[in-house]
Amino acid sequence: MSPVSRKSQPNVSLLPKRNLARLPLLISLVLLGANQSALAKTVTVNSPDKRISVSLTDDGDRPEYKVTFNGKEAVLNSRLGLVFETFGEFGSGFDITESSKSTHSSRWQQPWGERESIDDNHNKLTATFSNGRHQFALEFKVFDDGIGFRYLVPKQASFDKVTHLNITNELTEFSVPDAHHATAWWIPGRGWNRYEYLYQTTSVNKVDRAHTPFTYKLTSGLHLSIHEAALTDYAAMVLDQRRDGTLKADLTPWSDGTLVKTQPGFTTPWRTIQIADAATGLLNSDLILNLNEPNKLGDVSWVEPGKYVGIWWGMHINENTWGSGEKHGATTSETKRYMDFAAKYGFDGVLVEGWNLGWDGSWFHNGDVFSFTQSYDDFDIDAVSAHGANNNVRLIGHHETSGSVTNYRNQMSDAYDLYKQHGVTQIKTGYVADGGDIKRVDSQGIVRHEWHDGQFMVNEYLHSITEAAKRQISINTHEPIKDTGLRRTYPNWISREGARGQEFNAWGTPPNSPEHTAILPYTRMLSGPMDFTPGIFNLAPEGLDAVNRVQTTLAKQLALYVVLYSPIQMAADLPRNYVERLDAFQFIQDVPTDWSESIAVAGEIGDFVAFARKDRASEDWYLGALTDESERELTIKLDFLSADKSYQAQIYRDGAEADWKTNPYDYVIENKQVTAKDTLTLALATSGGVAIRFIPFD
Repeated sequence: MSPVSRKSQPNVSLLPKRNLARLPLLISLVLLGANQSALAKTVTVNSPDKRISVSLTDDGDRPEYKVTFNGKEAVLNSRLGLVFETFGEFGSGFDITESSKSTHSSRWQQPWGERESIDDNHNKLTATFSNGRHQFALEFKVFDDGIGFRYLVPKQASFDKVTHLNITNELTEFSVPDAHHATAWWIPGRGWNRYEYLYQTTSVNKVDRAHTPFTYKLTSGLHLSIHEAALTDYAAMVLDQRRDGTLKADLTPWSDGTLVKTQPGFTTPWRTIQIADAATGLLNSDLILNLNEPNKLGDVSWVEPGKYVGIWWGMHINENTWGSGEKHGATTSETKRYMDFAAKYGFDGVLVEGWNLGWDGSWFHNGDVFSFTQSYDDFDIDAVSAHGANNNVRLIGHHETSGSVTNYRNQMSDAYDLYKQHGVTQIKTGYVADGGDIKRVDSQGIVRHEWHDGQFMVNEYLHSITEAAKRQISINTHEPIKDTGLRRTYPNWISREGARGQEFNAWGTPPNSPEHTAILPYTRMLSGPMDFTPGIFNLAPEGLDAVNRVQTTLAKQLALYVVLYSPIQMAADLPRNYVERLDAFQFIQDVPTDWSESIAVAGEIGDFVAFARKDRASEDWYLGALTDESERELTIKLDFLSADKSYQAQIYRDGAEADWKTNPYDYVIENKQVTAKDTLTLALATSGGVAIRFIPFD
């Protein structure tokens, strides 16, 4: 490379007379610089609708990209590159040697999901970079709702005798315009509590290290969310703020400090940026799914969305225990009682936690003693599964590892076989160890401690998915690796946790705030389904003034079934609390979990959100809306309904006196006749909500 800068050349006309003797030399330098500048390349690719433009350049002696939306700055010039232990940096000193573009347009079908059909329309740019010895490529896909890009490092002559590559740094940056005034909604990255934090709302420049999806709003009004797609055999990315507004990819390391252990001929996950001019635009994006590979499992008709109840909430409010004893929750008799309730009210299954040996004592810390095939004496898995089969209610399995993943892997085949034998088709798995405290035992018998989102665990989670698929079992992962759209490739990865769920309202201090579920749709939920476990009807078991209670109205609990998407939904409360309010419980019985269409119809991040979703199995539509701590009125157009039909709107809403602090149980159930030409004005109480079923008249 020439030592002469591509960006700054001498201006001959301004040279003083005493330098005229040196003019030939200076002209030569100028010409050399001009030739080098001519070699600098910038290639551009736009979205199909032309609103998003991505420029990729090698000017400045390193790869950089920038993004605009409708001509507005979305991402400023941002660095790209990888650093290897053996070969150093693949970035600085590399030039674009070739590039190509292509256009793609297709539609594909989800076996289950928030919508049945998804359009994949994008323009692609692939650019090869070389320094004369090594090369790598960058691939950009630009959609109308955002961009994805990834690194491809092919096998090449300079790797002739290399079998292993260790990545020691990823240089990818996301440069945020006007970071002092842009607003971010974020949780800490690589902390002890994994992803289970209350969201912070700050200016972007106040962010330290954040998990993705990382969502922010620019002063121009643009809404953006940074995440990743198709995370396999690689470390997860958090964002580390360097200079104000410069967010750098920070890969989660192995216990030995290496970031990624790979080999020549690898491809990184996609780095994604969803972009919209309104908050609802983020919610209606399919970017993450479109950047994942198609289904690899073949016929997945055995993956069944549905609703369940469970022996779960009682343990969280100390009515039952996971461990054995007189308050043991997972007994044969209790499970049969739950199954009878499920059968009577139309639920598919019963989740049972605490059935297997290992829960006694400090189960959070004793993951090595869990057995996944031996039950406590008061739980008869044969009798329970037979009772369920007779009532068309299946047992939903549960495996808590407490982060001792080697113990789990050693028993996984036998454990999944046992469940298969008893007709179990879904398993909830748990990894409750602190962040950085996953316990694995290596091939030499040495104990290592890993992060939940390091490369080792990325692969370990996926191993459980593929092993379960061999037995036609679906997995609902708690304390998971974050969702990156792999449900498209492995549709039996049916849901996961990955954020603060309902249980924090039982014992979390503080519990989930009123704004929590008004932030989740725009952050965590952009990555995929969440098993939040909604539907608590006894909102304050220890009284309205208790610290640990549910900070919503009852109507908001109903709205969560529509707002927080998951193909499996739990009616999380105790059966007796539903029997006391069967009129409101009717909505939980009716609401489906598999949709043919989903549309975010209103919302602002952290304030409110409203979703309309159409049942995949009928012509019914559903609407859920919720608000933060502020009461508000929403006016919703019903133009998502079929234009040629009239509908009965069954409305479950906050009453006039409803208030989450003092009167959360005030709700009204009413019916109205509506059409697609109508609008509804919805009055939401503080931390309130509304849930509506629209049934077409014949």
